[in-house]
Amino acid sequence: MKKWMIAAVLSGLWCISDAQTKKPAAGSSAARGKKVYEQYCLTCHQVDGSGVPRMNPPLIKTSYVLGEKSTLIQVVLKGLEASVPIDDEYYSNNMPPHDFLKDQEIADVLTYIRSNFGNKASAVTAAEVKAERAKK
Repeated sequence: MKKWMIAAVLSGLWCISDAQTKKPAAGSSAARGKKVYEQYCLTCHQVDGSGVPRMNPPLIKTSYVLGEKSTLIQVVLKGLEASVPIDDEYYSNNMPPHDFLKDQEIADVLTYIRSNFGNKASAVTAAEVKAERAKK
């Protein structure tokens, strides 16, 4: 095999490996959201978003995370006090409202959640959060 072919193959493998371990770009919504997640969400939902069985719901590919943005935004703003089924599972730990967070912080953390933990959903904007907050 010629040297240039070996270099091309190795370069392709490096790119694939790099894409799988890539962190959110510094200053991006997801990077800012990771910081908010670590401060306010990680304790209940865990580092990997797996939650705690029957206590705190996972954030991995659940209907709440991947579904309507408005529902997810309202959960962050108002919290959850009732035992609501999430993908046919019930969780007993109440989630307090996080309405003290700024619109941009909520948008950032939800963008982080919707694009991590194996999730592939669209970003949430501060304008969407502002509109949901106005419904309160």
